[in-house]
Amino acid sequence: MKTIIVTDAMQSHYTYTRTEKVGKNFHTDFKPHLTPQEMLSMGIFGGLYFSDTPDEFPKAWFAKAPLSPDKKVHKELNYYKVNASQDLSIWKVKGWIHTDDPRGWFQWYCRYYLGRRHEDDARQIKRWKAITRHASQIVHNCRPGDQHCRPRQRQAILHWSYDARNL
Repeated sequence: MKTIIVTDAMQSHYTYTRTEKVGKNFHTDFKPHLTPQEMLSMGIFGGLYFSDTPDEFPKAWFAKAPLSPDKKVHKELNYYKVNASQDLSIWKVKGWIHTDDPRGWFQWYCRYYLGRRHEDDARQIKRWKAITRHASQIVHNCRPGDQHCRPRQRQAILHWSYDARNL
């Protein structure tokens, strides 16, 4: 077990304990296709998410990540070169943000991947499972391997650790 003290600009005074090994012992219903590092390296959230590279996460995760140079969303930094995100303020209004993870689902996933287990795990895993409907739409409406078909949906499911390159 390792206790982490967060010094993130968006979250002061937060401490948590990692109780599992990195990348291990996930809930049986949670089978992400990509690690946080792979997702960041591919290009997600217009390069804005974690563009401040919080010390809480391994520096290696950011080594090849296309990050926003000016704290603005740049769709060209996304893998599919489209914007497929809603603003954080919308996430808050919809009640998708837990106070312990003020940046949303991906922050939760990064911490879960690193070994934190949390009261919000069941809700977040349920939300992750719900994204399969978008993957199904790609499968049913696109020719296999056509990476240009439904790029916004492909980018959106990439934000949830679904690898649309294999659809």
